[in-house]
Amino acid sequence: MNERNTISLDGEDQPVAVIAFGGTALLRPQDHGTQEEQFTLAWKATRWLVEIIHRGYELAIVHGNGPQVGNIMIQVEEAFTKIPPQSLDVAVAQTQGSMGYMLANQMRNRLNEEQLDRDIAAVLTQVVVDREDPAFENPSKPGGPYYTADRANLLMQEAGWEMVEEPGRGWRKVVASPKPHRILGSRLLKRLIEDRAIVVAGGGGGIPVYEDVGGYYRGVEAVIDKDYVASILATDLNADLFIVLTNVPMIAESYGRPNQRWLRCLPVDRARTMMASNQFPPGSMGPTIQSAIDFVEATGKEVLITDADSLKQALERKAGTFIVAGGEPEYAVIQ
Repeated sequence: MNERNTISLDGEDQPVAVIAFGGTALLRPQDHGTQEEQFTLAWKATRWLVEIIHRGYELAIVHGNGPQVGNIMIQVEEAFTKIPPQSLDVAVAQTQGSMGYMLANQMRNRLNEEQLDRDIAAVLTQVVVDREDPAFENPSKPGGPYYTADRANLLMQEAGWEMVEEPGRGWRKVVASPKPHRILGSRLLKRLIEDRAIVVAGGGGGIPVYEDVGGYYRGVEAVIDKDYVASILATDLNADLFIVLTNVPMIAESYGRPNQRWLRCLPVDRARTMMASNQFPPGSMGPTIQSAIDFVEATGKEVLITDADSLKQALERKAGTFIVAGGEPEYAVIQ
């Protein structure tokens, strides 16, 4: 096992953890999406977030925003004949503000309840992408609601949306999903962690910007995968542990096949082999596993992949899958 990276705080060494989870943690498909529901779910999320702090880690949080941005797109679509539509980078910034507020507010309440004296900061985070990324030539990431053909044609003509048809379901907007290159302001985020602040950053994969020929940063119509950005943040912070919460308690080898086996420990070279054999499709676990591989290869540290219900046990190494730099796979015995 690798030695922990530590940040020196008031003479004490403190390890660092970065956790990433999806926007459905605050807005589930079965919910109406009211603010009250989202605050309640944010409160529930703090229950497992505080477990990380109890184990001695400084904490950075990266949340997704898929359903929240989808709702904003509905608002934009409903109002586009009355007010100018906002671009997707601004919509992402809007969710960083609202979701960051909800998480910070409820985390503050949780800290007060447990008598933990910590600051918490939600930071608007810009992430640099390459304007020449091939993803911009072929927008393929769907988002938002489904539309009829007539409504889709109107939106393509009047609002300039790019849309594709999903047979039997309708038309959806598609956008580019370029790879992130770097986080603007990562030194500030590190200073906040060094000051023992809990940091919410990189929400929704970050606000996508590119650097033009004059050195100015410009927003761009795109979405970035939050796991990739969380991996970059964890690398920038030289985190000891990178946690990705999914909807499954651990990773399986040969998932869904007769020879399926659950993995307790997955060496990074085996993870690469499984990626190459398409065991982790791009629209499913692919980005999660690739972000884990990137972090382990950059730092030699560990990645924990599990679900929220299993996190407490996983932090005790009794659940979840750890992706590590070397060794042999270890399989879980499921009763």
